[in-house]
Amino acid sequence: MAKKKETGYLSAKESRRIAKANRKITDEFEKKYKRKNVPESEYLTEMHDKSNVLEIDDLHTYFFTDVGTSKAVDGVSFEVPQGKTVGVVGESGCGKSVTSLSVMQLLQRPQGQIVSGSIRLNLGDKAYDVTNTPIEVMQKLRGNFVSMVFQEPMTSLNPVFRIGDQIDEVIELHEGQHMTKEEIKARSIEMLELVGIANSEGVYKMYPHELSGGMRQRVMIAIALACSPRLIIADEPTTALDVTIQAQILDLFRSLKDRINSSIMIITHDLGVIAEMADYVVVMYAGRVVEKGTAEEIFAHPAHPYTIGLMASKPVVGKKVDKLYSIPGKVPNPINMPDYCYFRDRCEMKCGPECDGEYPHEISLSPTHKVSCYRFYGQQVSDGKGGEQ
Repeated sequence: MAKKKETGYLSAKESRRIAKANRKITDEFEKKYKRKNVPESEYLTEMHDKSNVLEIDDLHTYFFTDVGTSKAVDGVSFEVPQGKTVGVVGESGCGKSVTSLSVMQLLQRPQGQIVSGSIRLNLGDKAYDVTNTPIEVMQKLRGNFVSMVFQEPMTSLNPVFRIGDQIDEVIELHEGQHMTKEEIKARSIEMLELVGIANSEGVYKMYPHELSGGMRQRVMIAIALACSPRLIIADEPTTALDVTIQAQILDLFRSLKDRINSSIMIITHDLGVIAEMADYVVVMYAGRVVEKGTAEEIFAHPAHPYTIGLMASKPVVGKKVDKLYSIPGKVPNPINMPDYCYFRDRCEMKCGPECDGEYPHEISLSPTHKVSCYRFYGQQVSDGKGGEQ
């Protein structure tokens, strides 16, 4: 742990020492990703359940900064079943987007690194562990097998290229060797029509600034779906949109998922979006999963105090209140996380002295509903496979 002055700031000397130590760590990780001609056996893996398209297992993603190591994702585990929608929910800064960027290998490197854990991606005939996959192989997987719709389409689209060129590029990169330029253009226009853009040929020739926010988001979805990926990651795809357009985008996701038979991992802080879209829900707090289960279990029987607080803070139609509920306190510093339950200092449902102990392990309330909280110690149930979890 870095020594701080009484003012709370690091000295320049201490900051340089941390930066030097971090460079040694990140250089080792960078060597692993930049290797050439790596044999496939080094990143081949086996899915624990062949019906899953993605399995994240004890993932740790850290950012090595000049003031210390930020544990943005600190032991996250969950699955995305084939053909299902998994909603990842939590407040800003809880590690949702960093988890998705880890899956895509799009972390801001060299500072951001996957330190440990595994991300198993099901390609159909085989499975890769993304944490061991070199960059040159990952470039072929992105778009083909897993693609991402980013949070803000205006910053994701290149302002100096026409919309058509940007969709063409994706198709040409992954399938261009079998297609002529005319076929690629026809496919791009077809993708624009697929996402509900009526004037597809006109939009094909436009620049991003000529489109509205909803249209730009549809273009981002068209780019993500251009090669019919097995997994679509949508990182808060409706944040900057008004409620009418938001409803249209969510309807679009639902219909397209069924049409190309893919899975969706949707990241949001909006419980309304989760309730409407998700089959399974993962609740994250301070870089960890605090609760996960089916949408029905999470909304009907929320177990973790944080999940209950999130539910209580959402306005309800027809219910008049003087003031909306807000969870008291603030998230702990990710560079100096406590050695007890991360939510303890904000929790209004404390169990007693046991909350001062080590971080609570995961408890199974049902074969699909799991929670990390001392309130449920002693309530462990069968995992549905003949044993306890």
